[in-house]
Amino acid sequence: MSERPILIEEKSAKGGFRLGYATLSNPASLNAVSVETEEALDAALSSWAEDPGIVCVVLSGSGERAFCAGGDLRRIYQAIRSGDTGYAGRFFVKEYRVIGKIHFFPKPILCWGDGIVYGGGLGLLVGASHRVVTEKSRLAMPEISIGLFPDVGSSWFLGRMPGRIGLFLALTGLPFHAADALFLKLADYFLPAEERMSVLEERLPSLSWSGHAELDRMHLSRSLREWARPWRSSIGSPRTRLEFDRIQFLTEGETLLEIVERIAEGPVTSDPWFIQGAENLAYGCPLSAWLIWELARRTTRMSLKEVIRLETIVAHQCGAHSDFPEGIRALLIDKDKRPRWSDGSVAEVPIQKIEEHFSAPWPSDEHPLRDL
Repeated sequence: MSERPILIEEKSAKGGFRLGYATLSNPASLNAVSVETEEALDAALSSWAEDPGIVCVVLSGSGERAFCAGGDLRRIYQAIRSGDTGYAGRFFVKEYRVIGKIHFFPKPILCWGDGIVYGGGLGLLVGASHRVVTEKSRLAMPEISIGLFPDVGSSWFLGRMPGRIGLFLALTGLPFHAADALFLKLADYFLPAEERMSVLEERLPSLSWSGHAELDRMHLSRSLREWARPWRSSIGSPRTRLEFDRIQFLTEGETLLEIVERIAEGPVTSDPWFIQGAENLAYGCPLSAWLIWELARRTTRMSLKEVIRLETIVAHQCGAHSDFPEGIRALLIDKDKRPRWSDGSVAEVPIQKIEEHFSAPWPSDEHPLRDL
């Protein structure tokens, strides 16, 4: 196994072209992403975008358990505790630069979202032009449990889900599966996990690539539709669609406090998924709930680039706030699951603290992603 956090390769394809392969290669940490990973991926994408010989990029994760579980939170925690207070901010800026680059990449990117696809991993998947999930895919945006918020541009795609499903998933951090990802338009194709090597290593290189991005994008879409399996008969119906009315009921309210109370009281059901959602929200960071609420409200009419820039500000501020390392400590370091949040409840979070998280730490003309 490679000691590098990401393996960057180029492989020959039909017609004398090449494919760029970026494989997250730290399966022991579920392919968690570090600053070094982001820097390597950013550099590779920049090179491949300009290289006329590269016709498609393949993004995947090594091992069988995960595509990517998100950011390397232990590394961030260690940096903060060692006095490197700027590490988290650097991490988020680089993370958002990569996410933006993937969303606006001029050539097709195929992302194989098998296994765990959490947090930043979901951001990588959603940004790709061709997004594959399998029967093993398990997706979530669980950041409320660590004093963060669903980042990587999540405000963009959560706000475009049917009804208030996005708000519900963000506040509860609940996991969902491939059928939901397809229903919620976070993925495009369902393929069996066992076909990974066949698709990525054999079929893709054998396609008739043209070197014209739009034609290649269409050809790849057509091929994936031919290879894809009918997911409804393979993995069942999406829970978020079946439970749409119940989710709408739980998120009906004019204020965040009303919605939090509804979810806490829970629906009249013994469904463990909803029970877990209420428990996750009760455990989660009160400030995070407010950031989720405010981002949903403020980004309604924003472009994707505007959302990415705003989230970068909020994430940067979270990285400098005590709730973020405390959430990581309680969940992943000491694992006592008893976080000492800076506020006792959602009702106790000061408005000023919320507003401070939306205040840029740099002048508007010096935003690190102003050139996105």
